[in-house]
Amino acid sequence: MRLSRQRKMVLDLLWSEASHMSARDIFEKLNQRGRRIGHTSVYQNLEALQSAGVIECLDRANGRLYGYRSDPHSHLTCLDSGSIEDLDVELPDDLLKQIEASTGYRIESYTLQLNGRKSLN
Repeated sequence: MRLSRQRKMVLDLLWSEASHMSARDIFEKLNQRGRRIGHTSVYQNLEALQSAGVIECLDRANGRLYGYRSDPHSHLTCLDSGSIEDLDVELPDDLLKQIEASTGYRIESYTLQLNGRKSLN
């Protein structure tokens, strides 16, 4: 994949923000920072980067969100704010074996989607 000027701008923003953003958020932030790029270019570059496995894409009810990580990882979504945190979670071997035994599948990789609210502690 060729790393065009626009792709580099999108990647730099995703890596510096280290969060999950919509294409519209990315477009607005880049233009606020003086990086002139059109809506279409943002969408095309996000799709190319996601297709190449460079970034992640999360399909949500209110649209797609793009993240800076492409490695297998899990997510924790706040039910109040909608913010998403990346998590590196390793399930215990005995739980994986239990899942394999009950489903007949051999688990090769996994990601978890957890939802919750910040505790008041």
